[in-house]
Amino acid sequence: MALQRTSVLYPTAANLRKVNGEMKLHFRLRTTTPSGAILPEPKRTRFGFLGVICSVMTGLVIGATLSKMMANFLEEKELFVPSDDDDDDDD
Repeated sequence: MALQRTSVLYPTAANLRKVNGEMKLHFRLRTTTPSGAILPEPKRTRFGFLGVICSVMTGLVIGATLSKMMANFLEEKELFVPSDDDDDDDD
């Protein structure tokens, strides 16, 4: 709870500025320079969505392969063997 309170207070304390002897909250958007000129458009990452899809697919393949290998290991060492008793309930 205390950590949550400090995380709320920290951004507020970072935005306090002394203006004419008074402490005021100061918010500035990151779209302009200090002189008031508009900043150029940020550089876009080419093929960003394709990179996300490739990363997710790679993670899924690696995770599925590891889980399959672990299941085979457990079955080989007879630590986990699926029981066939559940199939007899269908009759």
